[in-house]
Amino acid sequence: MTIFLLAAVGYLLGSIPFGVILTRLFGAGDLRRIGSGNIGATNVLRTGRKGLAAATLILDGAKGAVAVLLARHFVPELGEHAAMIAGAAAMIGHCYPVWLSFRGGKGVATLLGLALALAWPIGLVFAAVWLGAVLLFRISSLGGMLGAISAPIAALAFGYPVHAAGLSGLAIIVLWRHRENIARLRAGTEPRIGGRKA
Repeated sequence: MTIFLLAAVGYLLGSIPFGVILTRLFGAGDLRRIGSGNIGATNVLRTGRKGLAAATLILDGAKGAVAVLLARHFVPELGEHAAMIAGAAAMIGHCYPVWLSFRGGKGVATLLGLALALAWPIGLVFAAVWLGAVLLFRISSLGGMLGAISAPIAALAFGYPVHAAGLSGLAIIVLWRHRENIARLRAGTEPRIGGRKA
């Protein structure tokens, strides 16, 4: 029952659509009808509100981090398995939120937040790969996917086998959520940051 409760709390926390809430609250419209229709920070940026995009990024990351920290605080006897389950549930909640008919974001920011909370070196590698790829290629989706893939590799390298297993599964979800981006990358039509959409 404790595991199910952890998963439920993590999922509901992850389901909070901060991008949608912030854009509506500050008069930027319905995020689901803007740009790609995605509820994440990249699409919020398309509204021209950089502050809202930054806030969305931080809050979406915080969902994953808070889920992990709550699990560690309330059920320390379950160890890192509980933290991983709660964090994973938060990311799944972000990707498939019950409040938005299960049509959510792509999970990158929430995955980064939970990775940082699980073990900061893992999150640091994730963030460095994500930012480095974005700066190098100027493609947001590519940076997010490479960052997600780097997380389980970093976890294994730093000696966190439980985290490596969980993060591998979550990286697969991130790739699945980016399947349309992958198709555009293969076709050479994925838009670059600061460039015109093909």
